[in-house]
Amino acid sequence: MRPELRAMPTMLRIGFAETIAYRAEMIVWILTTTMPLVMLSLWTSVADEAPFRAYTQADFVAYYLGALVVRNLTSNWVAWQISEEIRMGTLSMRLLRPVHPFASYLATHLAALPLRAAVILPVVGIMFLTDARHVVIDDPGRIALFVASLAGAWLLTFGVFVAIGSLAFFLEKSLSLVEVYFGLFMLLSGYLIPIDLMPRWMSTAAEWLPFYYMLGLPVEILIGRYPDTASVAEVVAGTWAWAGAMLVIAALAWRAGVKRFEAYGA
Repeated sequence: MRPELRAMPTMLRIGFAETIAYRAEMIVWILTTTMPLVMLSLWTSVADEAPFRAYTQADFVAYYLGALVVRNLTSNWVAWQISEEIRMGTLSMRLLRPVHPFASYLATHLAALPLRAAVILPVVGIMFLTDARHVVIDDPGRIALFVASLAGAWLLTFGVFVAIGSLAFFLEKSLSLVEVYFGLFMLLSGYLIPIDLMPRWMSTAAEWLPFYYMLGLPVEILIGRYPDTASVAEVVAGTWAWAGAMLVIAALAWRAGVKRFEAYGA
């Protein structure tokens, strides 16, 4: 890990420079994740006269604006990046560097966070200018746990996409699996519908899968849907457990794939 740690500041600077250079592409990417705004208009109409299953209009506003924030802060495009490098053969250049490719991918996507945060800052402002501000947590302990859940969700999402990208070593059309992933993610993460509003069997299944920890859980922590700090700490630990497991799976898929990599596109 020593070469990676020494090189990380430089890689972060390079990653940030690339993000700024392609900022228009980044903003377009972010604007494609606005589905929560559509669902917000739908569910606030449903709760116009009375709460719907304990969700008031303010709850829905806080939830979907929070979903927009979490989605943009935790998403990445590493699966496309890995798949393209394998297809074109340019991965061979990355493999020759003295740092592990995971470290350079990590730095590239971490460096994009400041621009992402700047773009969604108006969303945070809107949240605190509406009645949603009364729903959002203000306890320092819970805020710290929310940040921890957000970091865990970022690592979990990164691990999932590295694993999917690594399948390009074995499958010519590995990115088709991304479409399958997004279908499951939208349905089971709380991106479209809060987990609480799903049928009981579906919400139970969602809580046992990683998608919920990528988005629904941080949003629910943000809007105070958990009764006490101890229960929040327990589910945050679950997020990090999922992140660790997925990173191990990604590392195993990568190691197996590199053994058969032939840079056939070079």
